[in-house]
Amino acid sequence: MKVTIHHIAFVLLVIGGLNWLLVGLFTWDVGALFGGQSALVSRLIYILVGLAALFEVVTHQKRCQECSKGGTEQKAS
Repeated sequence: MKVTIHHIAFVLLVIGGLNWLLVGLFTWDVGALFGGQSALVSRLIYILVGLAALFEVVTHQKRCQECSKGGTEQKAS
């Protein structure tokens, strides 16, 4: 399997999403494992997750099969 920037961005977005889930449910931040929000490692993780989100926002429509087919159309019931 060829690992692309899309795969890396996707994994980072999943990590970020799970972190927000933990913050919302348990007020526990994964960044606390690395020394809290002010620690360099935590800040790097937050920056990478944010850059991954920006990358996906900018490039999503070109790669998404559903979006390129006009995925906003409603299916007949």
